[in-house]
Amino acid sequence: MPDPAEHHALHPTPSRAERRIAVVFVFIALAVMFGAMAQRVSGMGFALVVAPVLVLLIGPFEGVLLVNLCGAVSASIVISRVWRFIDWRQFSMLAVPAISAIVPGAFLSVLIGGPVLQIVVGGILVVALTSSLLMNYFDRRVAQAPAALIAGTASGFMSATAGVGGPGMSVYAILTRWEQKSFAATIQPIFVLIGVTSFVMKVLLNDTGLPDYDWWLWVLIIACTVVGLALGEFVSRWVSVRAARVTVIVISYLGGVLAIIDGAAGLLG
Repeated sequence: MPDPAEHHALHPTPSRAERRIAVVFVFIALAVMFGAMAQRVSGMGFALVVAPVLVLLIGPFEGVLLVNLCGAVSASIVISRVWRFIDWRQFSMLAVPAISAIVPGAFLSVLIGGPVLQIVVGGILVVALTSSLLMNYFDRRVAQAPAALIAGTASGFMSATAGVGGPGMSVYAILTRWEQKSFAATIQPIFVLIGVTSFVMKVLLNDTGLPDYDWWLWVLIIACTVVGLALGEFVSRWVSVRAARVTVIVISYLGGVLAIIDGAAGLLG
């Protein structure tokens, strides 16, 4: 009869901490896939969906760092399909101020960290999403140059701190009456640029560098982004853009509010 002690030594039972980590990464993978799927179906929503979920699961700094990476991967895949519609003049007008704002945003995210950063991330999500929705009722057209400076700066800063650069771009598109097809195409290289720059800057500024994950976990997270985009291509045949966007907005608001509440609880507790 086999010795139970010997069997346990050969096949150790995972500890509670190991099981918890495994569950967390399953939820991370599902959130990333759903965010990429929503991005493909509705044209928006990757960071809005994924950022609050990852912030709640693994914390504000590491959560936003992964959003920066996955958002850049997602946008880089889309670029090949929309290349001919990219307006490179608009790209440069928005990208320059965005890059300049990433440095203070990255520094702030490294400096404050913890529950305070979580409250900041949740607050940025709620305010940015509300602002972009309210702008739909604004009927005046504004000049491109000053609007691009403000929108680019806001997007770069929000990308570095909260992982969400899209709402600032959406507000700019509404205020300047930017044609939708050109806008949707042009923001893809912008998302790649600000995502990669935010990721690199925060890794360089952070004392511990990259989060201490095994290499295969990084590959898994990127693979989930690609799979989510592929699933979105399939699902888009049956799910309307409006339904997908409403779902993204609801999830984003809930996630942002929960991030604020959880951060406040951590700060007070």
